[in-house]
Amino acid sequence: MSVGLKEDGSPIKSLAETILASISEIAVSVSSLEVGWEFFIETACYLYRASMAIMVLKTAENCPENAMEILQSISKSVCLAKDLVERCQIGVQPFSVAQLRVIIAELEEVVKDIGECLSMIPPFTFGDQEYAEVAVRSLSNEMQNARFRTQASQINELNTKMWSLEEQLQEEPTVTEMDFYSLNFEVSTENPHVLDTPQLVEILKSASWVSKRNDVNMSGSITTLPQVGEYMEPLYESFFCPLTKKIMDDPVTIRSGVTYERKAIVEWFEKFNGSEEIICPTTGQKLASKDFNSNKALKSTIAEWKDRNEAERIKVARAALSLASSEHMVLEAVKDVHSICQRNPCNKIQVRSVGILPLLVQCLEYEDKDVICAVLELLQQLAEDDNNSKEEIAQTINISTTIKMLSSTHQSIRHASLLFLLELSRSQSSCEKIGSVTGAIFMLVTIKYRRYTDVFASEKAEEILSNLEHFPNNIKQMAENGLMEPLLKNINEGCEEMKIEMASYLGETVVGQDQKTYVAEKASPALIEMVRNGNTMARRAALKALGQLSLYHPNGKILQEAGIIQVMVEEMFIRKIQNEPMDSTSEAAAILANIFESGLELENLPANSHGHTLTSDYVVCNIIYTLKNATTDELSNNLIRILLLIAEIPRSAATIVSMVKETEASCTLIELINNPNEKLHIAAIKLLTVLSPHMGHLLSERLCKTRGQPENLIHKPTETTLISEKHAVSAKFLAQLPHDNLTLNLALLYNNTVPTILQAISQIQGDVTSSRFERAYLEGLVGILVRFTTTLYEPQILFLARTHNFTSRLSAIGLENLSTESIKLSKPPQIKKSKSLYLPKYLPCGSPRRRKTPLCPVHRGVCSSQNSFCIVDAKAVERLLVCLGHENAEVVEAALSAICTLLDDKVDVEKSVILLREANAVQHVLNVVKEHRKEGLWQKSLWVIEKFLNKGGDSKSASDISNDRVLPAVLVSAFHHGAGETRQIAEKILKHLNKMPDLCASSRTM
Repeated sequence: MSVGLKEDGSPIKSLAETILASISEIAVSVSSLEVGWEFFIETACYLYRASMAIMVLKTAENCPENAMEILQSISKSVCLAKDLVERCQIGVQPFSVAQLRVIIAELEEVVKDIGECLSMIPPFTFGDQEYAEVAVRSLSNEMQNARFRTQASQINELNTKMWSLEEQLQEEPTVTEMDFYSLNFEVSTENPHVLDTPQLVEILKSASWVSKRNDVNMSGSITTLPQVGEYMEPLYESFFCPLTKKIMDDPVTIRSGVTYERKAIVEWFEKFNGSEEIICPTTGQKLASKDFNSNKALKSTIAEWKDRNEAERIKVARAALSLASSEHMVLEAVKDVHSICQRNPCNKIQVRSVGILPLLVQCLEYEDKDVICAVLELLQQLAEDDNNSKEEIAQTINISTTIKMLSSTHQSIRHASLLFLLELSRSQSSCEKIGSVTGAIFMLVTIKYRRYTDVFASEKAEEILSNLEHFPNNIKQMAENGLMEPLLKNINEGCEEMKIEMASYLGETVVGQDQKTYVAEKASPALIEMVRNGNTMARRAALKALGQLSLYHPNGKILQEAGIIQVMVEEMFIRKIQNEPMDSTSEAAAILANIFESGLELENLPANSHGHTLTSDYVVCNIIYTLKNATTDELSNNLIRILLLIAEIPRSAATIVSMVKETEASCTLIELINNPNEKLHIAAIKLLTVLSPHMGHLLSERLCKTRGQPENLIHKPTETTLISEKHAVSAKFLAQLPHDNLTLNLALLYNNTVPTILQAISQIQGDVTSSRFERAYLEGLVGILVRFTTTLYEPQILFLARTHNFTSRLSAIGLENLSTESIKLSKPPQIKKSKSLYLPKYLPCGSPRRRKTPLCPVHRGVCSSQNSFCIVDAKAVERLLVCLGHENAEVVEAALSAICTLLDDKVDVEKSVILLREANAVQHVLNVVKEHRKEGLWQKSLWVIEKFLNKGGDSKSASDISNDRVLPAVLVSAFHHGAGETRQIAEKILKHLNKMPDLCASSRTM
């Protein structure tokens, strides 16, 4: 390799310029031949394209050692081609068929030899200009495989057209008719001139790819490199506008006969005022007017040339993409194809036909963001305005790859991906494919809602989603991902079929918390109308959707205002089509139950147009009748839910009780307890619990007559199962049934339920894990045990209470009952008279000591916590006093009632006062007086205070009562607002504390 070869006057440079000059002469010579000689024109095209490689060898910085050898071989072939063209020029006598065949074969061999020479150029010659290397390699392969195949008939035809120069000169010139006058313009098919060598060199130099190959700024190189292969076909001087120096798109000829680009000459004419003379910018000739005619022939010729040239450029680009040796080369090829398609959209067909699409898809795997963006932009361009193209691209590309690019860290990639998807989404088949990609709609919805971060992306995502709405499944996915508007729009405005499908989707879709109210507001009127007037499918879909919406309690008011209640009541009771009842009772009952549980005031809500309200006897009777005849567990459960809510209204509760008694519905409810459906089991027990205060004994008797009851209501949790709502409500129901119902108590006793209850209580008290139903369950279990304390007169139950030592286990309510029985069960000790015994003299005659049985100071007899249920012996007083501070007023009242049993007149009150004073009971009772205003608590607590004042004398307890600063105000309030007995007790205490005059004592004194 010699650097000196590049210097001015070097052999390589001189030889290259000679070859380029010969190629230019060949092009001029070929232009004078008949147009029908396709093989001569094709040879000239190959030579012209090969001139680019010759320029490479001439200007290369790293000139190869075999450069001279390559140029010499090319020069030899070019000279042969030049001789062949000269032999066939006009004026030469016609050749025979055999001679023409030889000429064609020689031309073919010339092209192949030059192609082989081009393949010998080493890769390093091109430097970093890979696109140029690909173009030369592609040309080399094409030339080596060139075939000039011409039939004999074609050769004869061509031979007859070879006229002598004299014959042509004798013919009359053909005049081309134009719109206004005939033109003899210099650039036409009659006088074509290929660019000479200096012009060719100038074009190649204008590409500037050789001079800039070592430029550090790669972006500059990228934008210029495609120009290397910009002109693959021979370029004629007449194609260029004299003003713009560019190839014309719309050539027009002015009065002087010179042709210009339309826009350029119009701008030139605008420089002249009306009074100035107009001149031709090329010839300087004065023009009579600014008129010009379109040069249609030249325009057509240029268009054909562009088509051929661009077809060759597309081939080169495909070769570059196939090789894809670097991201830089790929980017140049993609941009070149983009510019070709941009100039003429028809080129997109050829781009697809030559197999570029699969290569573009592979390029999406590159990491360079510029390559990815360029490929996406080209794919978008190829898909524009052609559904067939969109479908072909959608089948070729893996759309999931494009979807992943939506989350790219580069904004340019995200935008390019969105624009490409937007173009694809304009085809219905592509819409379906985009929607089927996992996560596609989720990504688009996310981008749409992030308008604050990228407005452009948000707008394009919204457009894509709008196009995807053509497929119902896409709309469903949008709803699942938080975009409800398309679904709501179709429910309100779509055709009947679409409304049904969208309503079905809404019934299956779990709407987000933040959108449930919005969806109810927008969809409920249309859904209710579908229920009222739709066909069977529409009604079923609408009911399903309304059921889903009604589950969200804040929607209750919205649905009620939309008129849903009257429609659902009609569905439950009277809706018929063709005299056949509709099978929608269960759905309607579920919707009403959901709405009622939202907290609506039911008392005055209208149920129909006849003036009935939801709490009227008409509605209640129909619900209970429907419940008795219900055929499904779901319907029964929903009807009971409605009754539970109506029962919260006192007047309606009385109606429900009356109807249950009249219709024997209690039997139905009791039977539902054994239903395996847990929800129905719980609902039935809840309703029975509500009814128990009004018909408890009836329910107790029927419960005992039901198979497996009442013992099956006591569910003991296992080690693997937590305490459930079923455990809690069952225990609570048994605890609230009338305690004194001996039949039920004995049934529980005979079925050995007490050991099970006690085990469950011990398990709860010793279990570390907890359940939210644990407390209710424990209270229910203790409540069941309390039942037995009301029927202790039954020997078996008394034995049960003593056996299991109820005093140490029961709550305050049970202790009250047990303590009341203590008075009866505590007996004074029996002293038996000893018989006289005659003992031997050797035995002592003194009487033996008797063991004294301890007596209860309160009950004045022999007591024990187990046998007489004495709460003093059971040390339960302290526990009861602690209960006085409980937050539940019922617990406080029960504890206070148990304490009151120690101050009853049947016991030793003075001893009880001493016992309670030692436990500081007065302070606990005073706290109850201050914190509670319930009548029963007032009365019991004031009664205890009065007992302390009357029996305590000047003790500390009496002092604490007298010195309490809040008590007088509470007493005055009780005196003014309390019931009769409470008022009397308050009056006594006030008089004792000298807070009001004792009128009776004054009269006695007088």
